[in-house]
Amino acid sequence: MTRRIPVPAGKHPQAGGRALFEFEDKSLALFNVDGQLFAIDDSCPHQGSSLCAGRLEGRVIQCLAHGLRFDLRSGYMLNSTQVKVTHYPVENIDGQAFIVIASEENAP
Repeated sequence: MTRRIPVPAGKHPQAGGRALFEFEDKSLALFNVDGQLFAIDDSCPHQGSSLCAGRLEGRVIQCLAHGLRFDLRSGYMLNSTQVKVTHYPVENIDGQAFIVIASEENAP
């Protein structure tokens, strides 16, 4: 089952910005890069540091704790296919942004 979680207006980041979005048991980081929204888990897979507070360079977020860098499009650490942060598609329907969360059995 796939769920579409509406992003509250106050959590919709401006261009170049970011917002922390809490949903049930998840803490998600939402980034606006050139008008495109990207959503990832806020926890770095290395030691759990917040990625929302990281250094954003284009579509790459760098964890401030140890410098790991992740591609917001795929969730993968740069130059690796072994380490990744969970990322979620963001859809825009009639001007409303939705974070798409697939159930475990639907996840790739």
